Amino acid sequence: MNKSSKIYVAGHTGLVGSALWKNLLSKGYTNLVGRTIEELDLLDAVAVKRFFDVEQPEYVILAAAKVGGIVANNTYRADFIYQNLQIQNNVINESFLHNVKKLLFLGSTCIYPRDSHQPIAETELLTAPLEYTNEPYAIAKIAGLKMCESFNIQYGTNFIAVMPTNLYGPNDNFDLEKSHVLPAMIRKIFLADCLMRGDWQSIRKDFAVGPVENVNGDAQKEIISQKLEKYGIFADRVELWGSGKPLREFLWSEEMADASVFIMENVDFKDLVNGQEIRNCHINIGTGKEISIKDLSELIKQTIDYQDNIIFDTTKPDGTMRKLTDPSKLHSLGWHHKIEIDEGVKKMFEWYKKDF
Repeated sequence: MNKSSKIYVAGHTGLVGSALWKNLLSKGYTNLVGRTIEELDLLDAVAVKRFFDVEQPEYVILAAAKVGGIVANNTYRADFIYQNLQIQNNVINESFLHNVKKLLFLGSTCIYPRDSHQPIAETELLTAPLEYTNEPYAIAKIAGLKMCESFNIQYGTNFIAVMPTNLYGPNDNFDLEKSHVLPAMIRKIFLADCLMRGDWQSIRKDFAVGPVENVNGDAQKEIISQKLEKYGIFADRVELWGSGKPLREFLWSEEMADASVFIMENVDFKDLVNGQEIRNCHINIGTGKEISIKDLSELIKQTIDYQDNIIFDTTKPDGTMRKLTDPSKLHSLGWHHKIEIDEGVKKMFEWYKKDF
């Protein structure tokens, strides 16, 4: 890519897209294109075609997706498979039709089987059944990966798929119903700490920025308290889903963006082909390190200086018990992570207090 190349970042305002946008700007790329969902609905094939006709991007990073945690994935199964298939079908196909030089498709490590060998190498794809709770989302992402691979094989395109591990960082989603585990835990423990200290000013400020089920900071205390209790937030404890035993790997979103731009700058699809049967050419992006949900909750508790109890509700599902990526392919290409989870949680909480 040249510094003046036109680069379209789909989903540039989200957790991943905003980190990618910031990284590209920091490296001197001056011709970036982005559209909010209000400006361009990626579910609308006609609108996506019109956008590509007008803008003619040379490079595309597809970071737009419908995402969420275990509750959202299991509740809105139809939405997750339909919307993600539609978004990636529209963007990938128009990238092909408009001769985009390189496309980066962002998937997720949930594409791998529930009982994958650990750590999970790229070759584990499609070797066993998926985790049930996020199966529709995972199938959509597998389809996107295979779409990139198939266009490359049939048409000689340069479409690369990367599979990031669990991400967290600036502009994360802190919605108590739909967010991923780490931001949800930070918000829950922070609000419980406020309740314990009777700091209703901070609670109302938090609800003003992020209303919970349409309840904002102006609501009566009783109404706000009801919503807090619904999500396991009490004056004397925080209740979290599951046993706390599952192990998870986390990567700071800005590092994921750096790895992605590194791949855009240095790696082509032909560099990933190995053998006669072209498959498993995607790249894991992760740390290769893991932490239990219980230990993560303790780390967040210490970071916030929360003094009360964290209770795990074992009647709720755990999801996949372990999901650690093998990032050795990425390492062999020349990229390694630097930010460890303890530093990342501190940075995340600082961002939450300042910018949420």
